[in-house]
Amino acid sequence: MESTRAWSDGPVGDDAGDGALGRLLGGSASGGADRRIVTGALVCRFCDWHEFEVTASECFCVGCCLPIGVQDGDLYESRDGDPFASSEHALWRLEPSAVPVPGTSPDVIRCPAGHDLFQVAAAYTLGEDGPVRRLSVGLRCLVDGALHLFVDDARVVPVVC
Repeated sequence: MESTRAWSDGPVGDDAGDGALGRLLGGSASGGADRRIVTGALVCRFCDWHEFEVTASECFCVGCCLPIGVQDGDLYESRDGDPFASSEHALWRLEPSAVPVPGTSPDVIRCPAGHDLFQVAAAYTLGEDGPVRRLSVGLRCLVDGALHLFVDDARVVPVVC
């Protein structure tokens, strides 16, 4: 499935994308007390792999096939060890911003050149009380460097189990 959202050019190569993904996800947080944090490239916490296949609703580790938790809040850590999610397990659902959140289609996302493996990075805004309030997720094709904003500043709504 070719995404209908815009793609932009980025650096080519396995380790060239942290800066490009950071710029793609950069920006200031909405609200005065909120704090926006941009992670580096995400890695799988189970197998330490860094390539992901992306469907219209989730990013899956190529190494172990487990999802990173975009939809439900169970997200990975960045390569440098900075935690993405709080130490407490927080479940959420995403509410769309101006750009819709991922859909429910099982179709695999492909870059304009047809590649389907990506480096993934995330940016999140923490509320004054600590939990994640907003989420953005960026993709970078490892083959041709194409950059894509998969989730754009979606509002995170906690789910009580």
